Parts: sequence; C-alpha cells; structure tokens
Amino acid sequence: MMSQTFFDEIGIPAPDYNLEVGSGSHAKQTADIMVRLEEVLVQEHPDLFIIRSDTNSTLAGALAASKLHIPLAHIEAGERSFDRRMPEEINRLVADRLSELFFCVSQTAVKHLNSEGIQNSIHWVGDVMLDSILANLPIAREKSQVLKRLNIASKEYSLVTIHRVANTDDPKRLSNILSAINRVGEEVIFPVHPRTRGVIEKLGIEIGDHIQMIDPVGYYDMVVLEENARLIATDSGGVQREAYFLKVPCLTLRDETEWTETLQTGWNQLVGANEQKILSAWRSSSAPLAQAPLFGDGRASEKILQIISSYF
Repeated sequence: MMSQTFFDEIGIPAPDYNLEVGSGSHAKQTADIMVRLEEVLVQEHPDLFIIRSDTNSTLAGALAASKLHIPLAHIEAGERSFDRRMPEEINRLVADRLSELFFCVSQTAVKHLNSEGIQNSIHWVGDVMLDSILANLPIAREKSQVLKRLNIASKEYSLVTIHRVANTDDPKRLSNILSAINRVGEEVIFPVHPRTRGVIEKLGIEIGDHIQMIDPVGYYDMVVLEENARLIATDSGGVQREAYFLKVPCLTLRDETEWTETLQTGWNQLVGANEQKILSAWRSSSAPLAQAPLFGDGRASEKILQIISSYF
C-alpha cells in the first residue's frame, strides 16, 4: 500500500517485474532478491544495471549483476556513516566495490571514494531526491489537503518519523525517543510505520494527547507536511535531506549519519535516543541564516542520463 501510493501519485509506470520479496532477516531478504532477480537478468540481458542508495535490494542487485558480468552504476555512491553496525553501511561498501560508474550526491562522497582507492568514473551529479522535490512540490502544494485534514497550521507543529530497526527493535531506544516526544509541549504529527506501530503496541508505550499518530502518507502529503513543519525529527536518511531542501531544521534520531554536510551547516543535529539531548535540541533548534547548495542543482537525473549515454 505504501509503495503503490508513490507510484500512483508521481505517475511512475507499473514495474515490468515485481520480485515480491517481503520482510525477513537480512540474509533471507537479500538471498530471495538475488534468486528472483537473477532470473530476470538472465532473461533480459541488460547492458547496464543501475542500483541506488543502500538497501538490501541495492546489495542483492550488485551481487547478482556482477556475478553475471553486467556493468553496475551506483546512484548515491560514496556515502559513509563509518558505522559497520548499520546494515546500510555494509550494503554501501559492497555496492561501491562492485560498481563501474559512480554517481555522487555530494563532494564529500567523492572524497570518500577517493580515500578508498576508487579514482575513475566518479561523477558529482547531485541528488535525484532534490530533482523530485523541485518537480513535485508545486503539484503537492496544489493537491494535498493534509494540513486541513489534520487541522494543523503551517509552522505550528513538528513532524516525527521513526522506522529504522536500530530504533524499533531496541525497546530502550524507542521508549527514550517517545518519552522525549511526550514532553515537548507542542503539537506533533507522527506518521507511524507499520513496524513501529506494532512495537509501540507490544511495549504498551503511552502516547501524549498532543501527538497525532497517523497512518503513513503519500508523497505529496509527506512533502507538504515536511515543508510546513517547524521542526522535523527523524531516523530516515531521505527525510534528513528533504528537510534540508525545504529549509526545515532537523533532529536525527540516530548516533551517526552519512549526511554529515547537513550537520556541518547547522541544519541538522544528531541527538540519538538520548531523552535529554532530544528535548534540549528540540527546544533550542532554529533555522540557520544561510544554506549552501550541497546536493546539486536539481538536474542530477539529466546528468546521469548524459553520462550513461557517453559510457556507451
């Protein structure tokens, strides 16, 4: 349901193949994707295989394609949190070792690849997520009724998202985060990931009346909620960047982030799952006076297309 909403709203064509791999352990999920994807790759014989970001799909795609000697292009190459306890970090490292074309979101990512001995076919193109925001924000503003539906006003609420396993599967971390949010003293909109909701119910965590727990929303509603929030608290890498694009202060509910540029410019703060740290940052956070174009100019996809065309 969550993914189909995005396909429908943004007008993405239905995929030719759906591998239909659901939840499971990292090993099982990765293995199932590889087995089912290999059949597709053998049938289609692609000239190039494009992987994006740092998910188990990214890792499985990189392994399956490389073993069939299909060249790999990695979008969001070179991102590093330097924390190998994160499954995403392992996925990034392996994907970059197997890739032939590297499309980097930032100059920091370029430096990471260079420091690891990767020197060729590295391109700083910017972030395709910025492309998407610029293309869809005007449409979202026109079509979304989410503020009216939730009876909230611009800049008079904060937005929270929690979905990472490191937070949802650690009762102490999740309890600390929600305890802090229960004490913030302002309206909070909390689109709740199904896994997160299940854990909250299992642990019996009480949620304050000032927090609106809602079902996950579509892309247009989410963009409007982000743009109009006074503050965003999240453990999502994507939401961190969207907060930056939309010039909304962000608190990252993790102990590290691969998007270090947002920290250095003051738009993002690492607060982890420390209740007092979350509360202190929440109450003192404000938007910096300036913002640098760290993630490109919104033409990343055009540049990627041009580079791939030149590659052939």
